[in-house]
Amino acid sequence: MADLENIGNAVIEGNVDTVKELTNKALEDGQEPLSIIKDGLIGGMNVVGKRFKAGDMFVPEVLMAAKAMKSGMEIVKPLLTEGDMPSAGKIMIGTVSGDLHDIGKNLVGMMVESAGLELINLGVDISAEEFAEEVKKHKPDVLGMSALLTTTMLEMKNTIEVLEEQGLRDNIKIIVGGAPVTQDFADEIGADGWAADAASAKDLAIELIGK
Repeated sequence: MADLENIGNAVIEGNVDTVKELTNKALEDGQEPLSIIKDGLIGGMNVVGKRFKAGDMFVPEVLMAAKAMKSGMEIVKPLLTEGDMPSAGKIMIGTVSGDLHDIGKNLVGMMVESAGLELINLGVDISAEEFAEEVKKHKPDVLGMSALLTTTMLEMKNTIEVLEEQGLRDNIKIIVGGAPVTQDFADEIGADGWAADAASAKDLAIELIGK
């Protein structure tokens, strides 16, 4: 297990080269690919999530850690057989129309992926109609919308209204986030939840999928 613990530590430190080296070594030593992912790579990322939430780690460090985790995943994932890694649910995320901010959204994506959720990242400047179209196509359990500008926050409300009009609202949980977004605003527009940061968004998505 020392190998896996070292992989986790290298993820926490955001050390891409060490993660690659240790992941390859663990495979050579006969470690199960799934075990390397769960106990090594994701184990490290979970610690990062907790530290980020507690204010002990900051965005640049989290991005480095996520990059390190991904470098290990790229080595191990092709070795998994179909069904080895059951999906814990599916989440779709996007930044609303008129807004081009994506660092926070991408952090959420990294966090939910490390929790075993299937991720569909639509990108930025997504209109209400596009969200509805993609929800129809992918049928996610959770839709996460992000806005960093007060002027684009109302697009979240528009999207929820379009989903309601198209009969799609009842089948998904909707969470919202971004600097100007609050719990009160989430309640006002009829979202299922609000998260203050990426780690909280991951926890909220898992909680809502479990309901």
